Amino acid sequence: MAVRKKGDSQTQPLRLRQISDAILLIRGQKVMLDADLASLYGVDTRTLIQSVKRNLGRFPVDFMFQLSLKEFDILRSQIVISNTRGGRRSSPYAFTEQGVAMLSSVLRSSQAIAVNVEIMRAFVQLRRILAANGDLDRKLVALEKKYDSQFKVVFEAIRELMVTPSLPKKRPIGFAPLRKK
Repeated sequence: MAVRKKGDSQTQPLRLRQISDAILLIRGQKVMLDADLASLYGVDTRTLIQSVKRNLGRFPVDFMFQLSLKEFDILRSQIVISNTRGGRRSSPYAFTEQGVAMLSSVLRSSQAIAVNVEIMRAFVQLRRILAANGDLDRKLVALEKKYDSQFKVVFEAIRELMVTPSLPKKRPIGFAPLRKK
């Protein structure tokens, strides 16, 4: 039975998926939060932030910013961060792609360098997906203009397929009083 190595090609897509899921859109920028980065780098969030604060000159506003209280409350409600004992009490820091790249110079471990390479690959992959979707949209618009009346139904079907599906509405948990029909 073969033992999987840490950098095995079968584990990389899972890691890339984990990184891609951690990339958020905040203030119109693709960012990763300090807790997610610390988890990937294998350090405490506190240690990551201390290292950043010791090297603040390397992290200008366009590389890193701290979420406002309103953004933090929205984030807390979306990903269910505890707001009582044991939970996070300060707003998290968000790192842009450039900020993540700068982290590898602050955290000088071999794991930090390896993780940083994977994170950069995830940002590049995300950029490619967005560009490909934009190219597809432009081509579809050009085709619609050319064959508008003949293939209108086909174009509408393709547009529906391009839209990301919304999750089905789940039934609320718990008991509810019987409704009279």
